[in-house]
Amino acid sequence: MYDDQELQEYRDLLKPPSHFEEGFDWKTIIGAVFIGFLMMPGSMYLHLVLGTGIGPAARWVTIILFAEVAKRSYTELKQQEIFLLYYMAGAALASPFQGLLWSQYLIQSDAAQMLGLTEFIPSWVAPDLTSTSYAERTFIHKDWLVPILLLCGSMLIQRIDHFGLGYALYRLTSDVEKLPFPMAPVGALGTMALAESTEDKKDNWKWRVFSIGAMIGLTFGFFYVLLPALSGLFFTEPIRLIPIPWLDLTRNTEAYLPAVATGIQLDLGLMFIGMVLPFWAVIGGFIGLLITITINPILFAHGILHRWHPGMGTVDTVFANSFDFYMSFGIGLGLSIGLIGIWHVVKSLRKQGAEGLDFRLLFHPPPGRGDISIWLSLGIYVFSTLAYVVFCAFLVPSFPWIFFLLYGFIYTPFISYITARMEGIAGQFVSLPLVREASFIAGAKYFGYHGIEIWYAPIPIHNYGEATVSFRQIELTGTSLRGIIKAEIVTLPIVLVASLLFSQFLWQLAPIPSANYPYAQELWHLQALNTLLMQTATLEGNSLFFQALNSLYVSCGVFFGVLVYALLSVLGLPVLLVYGVVRGLGQSTPHGLLLELLGALLGRYYFLKKYGKKWRQYAPVLLAGFSCGMGLAGMFAMGCTLILKSLNKLPY
Repeated sequence: MYDDQELQEYRDLLKPPSHFEEGFDWKTIIGAVFIGFLMMPGSMYLHLVLGTGIGPAARWVTIILFAEVAKRSYTELKQQEIFLLYYMAGAALASPFQGLLWSQYLIQSDAAQMLGLTEFIPSWVAPDLTSTSYAERTFIHKDWLVPILLLCGSMLIQRIDHFGLGYALYRLTSDVEKLPFPMAPVGALGTMALAESTEDKKDNWKWRVFSIGAMIGLTFGFFYVLLPALSGLFFTEPIRLIPIPWLDLTRNTEAYLPAVATGIQLDLGLMFIGMVLPFWAVIGGFIGLLITITINPILFAHGILHRWHPGMGTVDTVFANSFDFYMSFGIGLGLSIGLIGIWHVVKSLRKQGAEGLDFRLLFHPPPGRGDISIWLSLGIYVFSTLAYVVFCAFLVPSFPWIFFLLYGFIYTPFISYITARMEGIAGQFVSLPLVREASFIAGAKYFGYHGIEIWYAPIPIHNYGEATVSFRQIELTGTSLRGIIKAEIVTLPIVLVASLLFSQFLWQLAPIPSANYPYAQELWHLQALNTLLMQTATLEGNSLFFQALNSLYVSCGVFFGVLVYALLSVLGLPVLLVYGVVRGLGQSTPHGLLLELLGALLGRYYFLKKYGKKWRQYAPVLLAGFSCGMGLAGMFAMGCTLILKSLNKLPY
């Protein structure tokens, strides 16, 4: 992995600076308010309409607006100020209370009623169906007080927890072990492009590339987002020139491709994502899709995919296939990836053990970065984990509390360190599937627990390894950690207030899901079925989860994943193919892989040849610009929709 040529190119995109600044001032405070009360509603609305939200776009729109205001005020935004706006936008757009919209749907859903789970969903997740809040479509109701307070408490602990074990692992893997974190520069380059735009430079290539991407995004966003939204305000049916979320061809191909979900997602953003992602990871995803297309008819013919029948669309096909085969097979694939990750960590540790590591760097970090004490970060981790344990023991007193301690202090550090090293070596996230679920089922089987409350409790199973990439990006942009801490303190109350207000507002406009929110109407049923199916495993009687789980298929998944990795290693092919194949076999909705493949091929065989290694820097900036253009179109559509629908509700 250390010698992978493609990863080496990503590693060399940026080097850490020698000078750090906080970047926190009055501009960032105004930016937090702007993001929370203007960008957050647009993001929540587009999540329900398109399923994607405007997360990246909101960041770029905010930064551009503040950069232009700064220019006209005869000042400029420093690179650190821009990154802080970028960081705060990501924190603000988490919109925790958007989970309330899902909770109100889940307890009322056909899936919950069909599986007989409605009465088992705890009142601290969503009130009983007898509550008048459902008829009034409001969260400002006494029945929602406990779920709201629980979300606030969990959010507070989560933000404090951000500087716990994840930060300690960053110090260990980046400062002591000197791992390269190849994908971190990709996230940092976009903000540096906008920092460059505020400076007077002759070679201002980043801003030019960003602008090109933004104009493409604006044009595409007009047809993809704006036209359907505006036409839906004036006509009985919106005009959709591009199908949302995809063009479903499953019923058209079922005669010669039985049990195969076919179609294409015509979102141009996927093509730009394909240009940024490692090429062999995208190719692996397409290979996984081809394997699925080939093997599903065979599995159907042999009676393995027996729940599928002609007439099913994409959502029903994916769920039926997952129930029959792919859930178990996917668990095996995930286990194989976990085993491969553990093997690589052991191998690299042995290599580094021979070379020697200077652990004194944990206590003496580079000057100027604003680092906190390693002991403080470990103390935060212990405090937050114990807080989660107390929460869970109070909410689910009948579940063995020893499991909560094992989650927080044994499994979490183990998987977090594995992931931190894999992110540092290859830019890959590692998870062991169904560890949480298996422990819940064991608690039900061997300790007499029966119910589904445990599935909704804030269990202290976390993978902090991914946070190391965020801290590496902070370092690459020259931002002091003190500025990040101040930004977190300012952002948290804004996020809590704005998220609750706009969740309430969106639910008041129309039922969720409904025709007004097409993505939620199309896919939330599938998500509810998958979620609730798993939860039946801890109830008495014959669990649907155990009906779907097949140990033979799990073993096949483990064997297949390890075999593919071994073959690639012997043949000297890129290891990122393995991760791509697993993603292609994941049996989620595969319709976006085609445009990702097109983007990867264009990037490698046209743009890379035309621009050389500079293309590696162009691609993420181009994607950032496209996201910004799409976000502008989405924000305008959201503004028109919310204003006109609000006027329709006025008494006059």
